[in-house]
Amino acid sequence: TTTKPQKTNNEPETSIMSLVRKAIRGIHHNGTDQRFTAAFRVMQARTASSVGAFETSPQLLQWCGETLVRGVKEEGLGTKDDEVPHGFFSVANPATNRAVAFVRQTGVSDAETAITAAVEAGREWKRLPVKQRRDILQQWATVLLSEQDYLSKLMTTEQGKPLAETAGEVAYGTSFVSWFAEESLRMYGETHPPSTPTQRLMVTREPVGLSVCITPWNFPLAMITRKAAAALAAGCPMVVKPSPDTPLTAIAAAEMAYAAGLPRELMPVLPVDAPTTPEVGKYLATHPSVRKLSFTGSTAVGKLLAEQCASTVKRVSLELGGNAPFIVCKDANLKEAVAGAIACKFRNAGQTCVCANRFFVHRSVIDQFTSELIEAVNNLNVGPGYNTDVTVGPLINSVAVNKVHGLVCSAVADGAEVFCGGNLHSLGGNFYEPTILRTANDDTRISKEEIFGPVVNLSVFDSEEEVIQRANDTRAGLVAYLYSENVGTIYRLAEALEYGMVGINTGIVSTEVAPFGGMKESGLGREGSKHGLDEYTELKYWSLNLPNP
Repeated sequence: TTTKPQKTNNEPETSIMSLVRKAIRGIHHNGTDQRFTAAFRVMQARTASSVGAFETSPQLLQWCGETLVRGVKEEGLGTKDDEVPHGFFSVANPATNRAVAFVRQTGVSDAETAITAAVEAGREWKRLPVKQRRDILQQWATVLLSEQDYLSKLMTTEQGKPLAETAGEVAYGTSFVSWFAEESLRMYGETHPPSTPTQRLMVTREPVGLSVCITPWNFPLAMITRKAAAALAAGCPMVVKPSPDTPLTAIAAAEMAYAAGLPRELMPVLPVDAPTTPEVGKYLATHPSVRKLSFTGSTAVGKLLAEQCASTVKRVSLELGGNAPFIVCKDANLKEAVAGAIACKFRNAGQTCVCANRFFVHRSVIDQFTSELIEAVNNLNVGPGYNTDVTVGPLINSVAVNKVHGLVCSAVADGAEVFCGGNLHSLGGNFYEPTILRTANDDTRISKEEIFGPVVNLSVFDSEEEVIQRANDTRAGLVAYLYSENVGTIYRLAEALEYGMVGINTGIVSTEVAPFGGMKESGLGREGSKHGLDEYTELKYWSLNLPNP
């Protein structure tokens, strides 16, 4: 296993000097002056407020591992694809479209090596006393939190969301590690009343075995910890296949786990570029040694993986796309409803599966709600995520921008009224204007498809029966939002909505202590809470016949 640099002179683990030593160890230069310069640049980056400086310094790759990641020289930013080193792929900052690192490409042979090693390591891991597994996971959580500043800057660099959001994701992602560390102590079995005097019936929960997670780019840390921590707590090894857009956070998080005492073989990371992802994904989904696959991403890819997993009858957990309704009733507190709309629609520039997609507002309050929402949206500040006053960062890439703009243009062509935004942002690149529009019916593309961008799609309703029917008229069923101050209305709507989660007078539903997951085509299984641990265990029933006395 890998350990953090040893402390000297009683300095804390998170001190600048511990980072400096780590940097010096990774710099392959001869001569004291060059090593000192590299170390000094790390100290500069540690105290810099600008990620622009951070992304060109050695600190960017502090926890990324020499064998997987190469840095990009400052003068090489914006490197063309044909200049990427052989065997590597580039990672870009969405705010600038400039390359910030080159990541070593892995493939099927690397996956096979990782699987073989993980299966072997898993045999020892599941036999380890549960309190020791708990302690290692808690130490991982400690390291993650101690490096919150580093991880938040790393995420903003490769994913684009504002620093406040990435810092929040570190806390959120770490909460799953801490939660499942303690939940591992409660992997209880059962006893059942016997049918005969000599019979004894027991049920135990055992690790399902080698697991794989395939994770998205919109939450590059939390989607890994929410899956891997549950698997490790249950006694399972976990192979991590991160998004090609955000592999750096995954690599850094894994290195921190190794530093906390987790054997490297138990949680290998397989960075794969976009063209190679389908091949590697299929290999992992069909490999007979893999017992469980967990995926967060699009519904189309989730269906494909489920089909591939069926060939070996794997356990699967799927957290797929949403089409969340946001219902504002006539008795809603409009101030709270507007705040909730901003929180759940514009977080991560609208690029989350739990973002509200369709806003249903009662006719009696539509004008006031729209007016207050326009004012709030106009106060949003769009820009690079490393600027501290920015509230909405870029979309992940040009494909995402084109999709969002295409949906807006299609809605306008179908008669939608645009109240603000509706265009590519003046900043250019991957930035898009926060937009509010109002559609006349639910048959438009923007009402049927997941927007995944900073666009509010408003419409009017008149009755509970109407809004229930319209809200449920979708194949998705991940989350719904409801604003009302009438207890009867809340119960009637919440019970009728066909969604795995319902946010009532709140725009934020995610927490480590509650089961996250959807109904219908939004997925299978649950993550977080005690139910998240169940996803990585098998029940074994024991029937014991005692000898006659």
